[in-house]
Amino acid sequence: MADMTGASQTVLVEDRGAVRIVTMNRPDKLNALNTELTQALHDALLAADRDEAVRAIVLAGAGRAFCAGADLAEFKDLRPENQDLVLKRADLTCRLQSMLQGLSKPIVSAVQGAAVGGGAGLAIGCDMMVAGETLKFGYPELRHSIVPALVMTGLQRSLGRKAAFEMVSLGRLIGAEEARALGLANRVAADPMAEALEIADAWAAASPMAMAAVKSLFYRVADLPHEAAMAAGRDVNALMRGFREKGR
Repeated sequence: MADMTGASQTVLVEDRGAVRIVTMNRPDKLNALNTELTQALHDALLAADRDEAVRAIVLAGAGRAFCAGADLAEFKDLRPENQDLVLKRADLTCRLQSMLQGLSKPIVSAVQGAAVGGGAGLAIGCDMMVAGETLKFGYPELRHSIVPALVMTGLQRSLGRKAAFEMVSLGRLIGAEEARALGLANRVAADPMAEALEIADAWAAASPMAMAAVKSLFYRVADLPHEAAMAAGRDVNALMRGFREKGR
């Protein structure tokens, strides 16, 4: 029996065994990221990472869209004369977009419908992404005279420079198969949640210590020169000898 909780109605939290499903819940707004949802999502993901009973996380969006990006309705207040508010919101958005790969638990996104702007950043910021057949993915910010500033780093590290610049400069939306061909999505599925849960269940069956070490080392070596990356791998190789003895 699933355990359903939620500190905020804008985010739903459901535990299925050792897998926690975190769902953005503003379906009438296509899960657009206002300040309330951004903060609630940040807090829910942090809580999942700190919960020893949780071994894997699925990130989802309620309704027909994953996430339509920033809620433009808030932009009327985010103006230069409200500099403190602007900076606080930018900091919160930055912390949310950058936290996914820093979580000790593996996380997979189950993405249907629109995943644009900040929503696209969340989708590909997860360790894996399952795209639904209805996916519409992209970065249309420039059409609204907005710079996709806080999602640009993740996109450029997921794509080559030419393809990434095409996405941010032209704002073209792509579908599921193209997202998979570009390496942004791992899998395409008619039911992305079911596929994401299958991945998360496989993660949850692994040793938590070993999984955390795999994830940490994976992202660490990506930013290191070859010799330093090999040295980091050597250190983890020595440490992992104790993982099996400590069990699961």
